Amino acid sequence: MIGPDLLPQAEIVVKIVGVDILLSADNAVVIALACRGLRLEDRRIGYVAGVLGAMALRLLFASGVVFMLEVPFLKIAGGLALLFIAVRLLIEETPADTQSVTAPTLPGAIVAILIGDTVMSLDNVVAVAALAEGSVLLLALGLALSIPLLIFGSALLSRLIDGYRVLVLLAGMLLGWVAGSIAASDPALAPWIMAQAPALEVSLPAGGAVLVLIQALILRRRFATVHSPGGP
Repeated sequence: MIGPDLLPQAEIVVKIVGVDILLSADNAVVIALACRGLRLEDRRIGYVAGVLGAMALRLLFASGVVFMLEVPFLKIAGGLALLFIAVRLLIEETPADTQSVTAPTLPGAIVAILIGDTVMSLDNVVAVAALAEGSVLLLALGLALSIPLLIFGSALLSRLIDGYRVLVLLAGMLLGWVAGSIAASDPALAPWIMAQAPALEVSLPAGGAVLVLIQALILRRRFATVHSPGGP
């Protein structure tokens, strides 16, 4: 029988799992995009490594995230890094494409996942850490319980991306939107946006999404031209 003292803690763990799953959609997108094109065995390793890395980063950030979120220009730099990752993931092709010069590798996929997740975990971990009320044990337990669900979600999304190519571009645009949102919330920029240019709260994320799409299409066309049989 569960004691009355354990019920509140169990409720907190359930809330942490729920919130973490809701906030992990963008993490699942990064994992799915980074692992597409890998062999099936490597994909499984990528899913597990990506999710475990995501959870480890959130535990790491839990103690110092409040301080980190107040560092000026940190989020802007993170948003730019996420834009780079999004474009890179969009221009990668499958190893079966002999014309590809950017075929994904397992180490490269894991690095892309960790960089992307480092950026996105800055905001996500705030809500999770708040629910844990300072308890590292509850935070770790809640995150651990969400690992299987996040792995399953990444694998499912990856299969959908394989079957519907348009989802690749939409997933990349979502990462661009997230990058713009992160940059707009930077403490060096957010007060000015709220006071002088509130429309930037929407236009920056939208601009990030459009930028990723256009940049990826340009680079894809350039690679196709350079490496086509009639190209230089």
